[in-house]
Amino acid sequence: MPATPAWPPQSTPRLFVETALAQGMQLRVDGPQAHYLVAVMRMKPGDPVKLFDGESGEWLGIAIAVNKRDLVLDVTELLREREAVPDLWLCAAPLKKGRIDWMAEKACELGVARLVPVLTRRAVVDRLNLDRLRAHMIEAAEQCGRTAVPELAETMKLPALLRDWPAGRTLFFADETGGEPAFEAMRTHRGAGAILIGPEGGFDAEERAAIRAVPGAVGIGLGPRILRADTAAAAAVSLWMAAAGDW
Repeated sequence: MPATPAWPPQSTPRLFVETALAQGMQLRVDGPQAHYLVAVMRMKPGDPVKLFDGESGEWLGIAIAVNKRDLVLDVTELLREREAVPDLWLCAAPLKKGRIDWMAEKACELGVARLVPVLTRRAVVDRLNLDRLRAHMIEAAEQCGRTAVPELAETMKLPALLRDWPAGRTLFFADETGGEPAFEAMRTHRGAGAILIGPEGGFDAEERAAIRAVPGAVGIGLGPRILRADTAAAAAVSLWMAAAGDW
């Protein structure tokens, strides 16, 4: 006998919604999301959509009414519980538009729980469009199968970040002057963690001293080559996830 096709199929579109989801509710979708489902995906009544709200897991929605500018989905069942999110923050100096967008996207794909933009003295950007960054992370979560979207913190200055640093959370900072090999340091210091990545020009001497003064701060090295800030962020997060057993 032929195998029964998987339901919903792997090609089913995934959609993040701000509304808290529950079985039996009907959800109206409009705006750009409706345009994507109706005009791009050619959705018809009876077609499935995978939905997630960042809190309750992944749900199956079935289109019950499809119009030109909106559609209504019947939320029928819970497909997956919300993922267990590794307790890692990425604290990073703002970068130019394309690179910070890429960093936010990869932070989501790699499983980061929280992204914190941090202003440093050598940062070349002092303002960020947080709505745009969140949109990039939502799109990444839709594509990579995450059921949780990383929290995006307000931009803060480095001294404020260090002053209020929570006890018990290890602060791994990429130190271009030298530090412990990153993977070994991360295997040694388990538990709640954060990775601090500086701007293209790195931290200045005073900033580096202030970071080292934080209890639980660990300077790390990321290999023999000079990495761009966005590359360093992705590399450090990958190493932390591997050390934590997420990979």
